[in-house]
Amino acid sequence: EDLEKHFMAMPNDADKAIITDLSKVVPTLNSLCVEMDQRYEQLAKARVRNIKDYNEQVREGKLSRRDGFDFLPYIVLIVDEWSDLIMTAGREAEQPIARLAQKARAAGIHIVLATQRPSTDVVTGLIKANFPARIAFRVASGIDSSTILNNPSAHNLIGRGDMLFFQGNELVRIQCAFMDTPETEKIVQHIARQESEGHAYELPEYVAEGDSKSGQDLSTMRKDALFDEAARLIVSSQMGSASFIQRKMEIGFARAGRIVDQLEAAGILGPNRGSKPRDVLIQDLMSLEELLKQLK
Repeated sequence: EDLEKHFMAMPNDADKAIITDLSKVVPTLNSLCVEMDQRYEQLAKARVRNIKDYNEQVREGKLSRRDGFDFLPYIVLIVDEWSDLIMTAGREAEQPIARLAQKARAAGIHIVLATQRPSTDVVTGLIKANFPARIAFRVASGIDSSTILNNPSAHNLIGRGDMLFFQGNELVRIQCAFMDTPETEKIVQHIARQESEGHAYELPEYVAEGDSKSGQDLSTMRKDALFDEAARLIVSSQMGSASFIQRKMEIGFARAGRIVDQLEAAGILGPNRGSKPRDVLIQDLMSLEELLKQLK
């Protein structure tokens, strides 16, 4: 909780950044895939190859926030027990994990996948193929070691942090440091004291195919806290685009996109017209205020 408003990422409708309800894991993985795709669109617009080059240009002022280019933080997805998830969700969880492992690195999204059950039905061929860097502590059998490392040696480790690191064709033996609970808490407190934006990094909403929210009634959608302010901005300027809301309100593109969907559902903005701005259907602030009262 101390870190939640500092360096955590979570979907807009989530209560906590750390997910313990397995039913919410797959939607979060799909949200990360949407985040990855949106980041690649930003990299393409900026004409850079990876997040490092992109953020350097943002810092140097070559890419401007006024043009919709915000600094992109790195995201690390940590799955504490993969076997629980794969046994519950199966391919629904495996596919987005594999997709992120294949493509997300250049967009600044990384994955740490952990399990205490390294059997072949948990660490599948698809997972192994997409995780070239692997670590094994002491395991119960040479078969378990081979499942992780393609080598039986982890069966002979002595425990207490003795581990093998595998990348490519290289296998390196390493001593892992031990961190007790008080030390971990001190690190968390140190990070929590640092300056932050005061809220978690918001992941975009995932909408399954055939489930588009275009035209959906606003009463069935979770209205954004900035909805009224964005509506006034759009009507007063008569400019209906997500990038305009993002730039003026200094929010992320995903959140701006959701607000635009809500403005369309409320009848304030017209439908998407591709690369062109949407039509603003309310012409003056007085009419807008009447509509906002009705929506409440």
